[in-house]
Amino acid sequence: MAQVGNNIIVYVSENNGTSWTAVAATRSDELQAEAELIEKASASQQAWKEYVAGRKSWGLTVSWLVVNVADIRNVLKVGTRVKIRVGGRTFSSSAGVEGYAYVRTCKTTHTRGNIANGSFAFVGDGALT
Repeated sequence: MAQVGNNIIVYVSENNGTSWTAVAATRSDELQAEAELIEKASASQQAWKEYVAGRKSWGLTVSWLVVNVADIRNVLKVGTRVKIRVGGRTFSSSAGVEGYAYVRTCKTTHTRGNIANGSFAFVGDGALT
């Protein structure tokens, strides 16, 4: 069955998974994983390139609503290593993923007459499982 975005929650733990917090009123998030492709030489194939899979990496971007004025302090978390879970409201390792990441960027936008919002960019540090 197709899932709507508000059923997928991003959780962050700053204490190695002892306690989890949903990322500040998440509006949308995008999880991306990629693998390097290493070109290989082939004795039998001269006209077409061939590849082997190399190392993998992942990242996560999250857009969120500033619910409390204190949420502005989230910008101080840049450079922090956190543990991240992405999955359903009731997390299950068989249906979601988790891993360690660094907070690469945090941005908040406060425009007069509009709802204040922000975004996080996380860079994976190791495997996403």
